[in-house]
Amino acid sequence: MALYLLFGNKQLLFDMKKVTLLSFIAVFVFLLVNNTQAQDYKHALGVRVGAYNGINFKTFLNAQNALDFNLNFRSHDDFKYVNLTGLYEIHNNIQNAPGLRWYYGGGASIGSAKFKYGDSNFFLSADGVLGLDYKFTEAPINLALDWRPRLVLIDDVDFWTGDVGLAIRFTF
Repeated sequence: MALYLLFGNKQLLFDMKKVTLLSFIAVFVFLLVNNTQAQDYKHALGVRVGAYNGINFKTFLNAQNALDFNLNFRSHDDFKYVNLTGLYEIHNNIQNAPGLRWYYGGGASIGSAKFKYGDSNFFLSADGVLGLDYKFTEAPINLALDWRPRLVLIDDVDFWTGDVGLAIRFTF
């Protein structure tokens, strides 16, 4: 099934089968090259599922601070949507819970939506994040569950409260 997304006036075509295949290939490659079993990780690549599904990449700047990037897309009966989000996150350990950390932070999103009846819009938002991050000790797998409220600044001012998502990532 092809998913047509608009970003500004330029139309992009995403073939979901190709995206899925490329994701599995990337996961396989990272499993082959990643031979560390450490609890911490430097980079992680995977998917984030929730209100908006997409590709997720996280990289740590140091032991506590990370950048988290998401390319989200959604096709619904009434609209098609693409969104790029960048977040700065601060991670904190949870006592007596090895591998589990909580984090908070903020960032921005830019995106575009095309509605079924011809309307389309561009938006820019200020985003927050609050979540839990777990790294499996014996596997190169990371899970994160977070809540991302968003204050839309452009096209119309609006506050979105409901983006809860689960990220499933391979670490390297």
